[in-house]
This record gives sequence, C-alpha cells and structure tokens, in this order.
Amino acid sequence: MRCPFCKEDHDKVVDSRSSEGGRVIRRRRQCLACKKRFTTYEKIGESFKLSVIKKDGSRVPYDREKVIAGIQKACYKRPVSADQIQEVADRIEEDVFRKYDREVSSRFIGERTMRHLRSVDKVAYIRFASVYREFTDAGELIEEVSQAIKESDHGDQPELFNS
Repeated sequence: MRCPFCKEDHDKVVDSRSSEGGRVIRRRRQCLACKKRFTTYEKIGESFKLSVIKKDGSRVPYDREKVIAGIQKACYKRPVSADQIQEVADRIEEDVFRKYDREVSSRFIGERTMRHLRSVDKVAYIRFASVYREFTDAGELIEEVSQAIKESDHGDQPELFNS
C-alpha cells in the first residue's frame, strides 16, 4: 500500500477489523518510511457483480441502497430504528448471497423483504406489501392485513385493526 504522505510503498498493518456486517475490512497501517499512520478500507467481493432480473426481464446491478430505501419508505414514522433497517437489509443480503451468485430476481428480493419486515413491524410489512404486490383493490389489501393479523403473535406489536 502506498503511503498517502510520503508516497513510499513500505508499510505494516497495525490493526484490522471488519465492519458493515463483515463486508468491509478496516486496516490501520503505519508507513515504515515516514512513521505516519493511515487507514484503508477493503471491500470484499467488490469485483463481484450480482444482477437483479426485474419484472420486465431487464437486468440491473444489485444495489443495497435501493433495498434500504424501500425498507425506509415502509418504516416511515414507525418505531423502527436505523439499526433495525440495516439488520433487515443484512438478512435479505444473506438470503440472496446464500442462494444466488450471478443473478437474482427482484421477486426473490421483494419476498424476502416482506418476510423480514413482517417480523420487525407489521404496519411496515403491510405498507411494503401494498406497493410490492400492486394490490388492485381494497379486497386484496384486506386479505393481506387479515393474514398478517392471523399470523401475529400479539407480542409487543400493536394490532393493526381492532377485531
């Protein structure tokens, strides 16, 4: 690694640790020439490209930020922390990378998002499902809400509707 201060290529790693759920390695380095310290970040599998096959058959590069944006919209004004949103995104990615290596359907990502959101916040799940499944009438939405109520464990989550 070339030192950003003296531009020499002689350094040693002082400390290493993973971050972002193990997807990034942070290394603290010290230049052996000038003795200054600097930090580098290595992204694992950066050259690896996963494509998402959309409903219309087109392919786009996988983008974690799009998954997070969808989750954030569903969780808007809900008691869901930023850490919980990141955890849901991590679980979705684990599911995707465990099963697929080159291409994954947007359907798989959407279904996994719904599955993981359902365990975090039922209202956020219904919001996401209503957009993802493109309900054409209120009956389909009511059916989905009814199913979520039936499957609810009535734990710390308030009921969606009073029965």
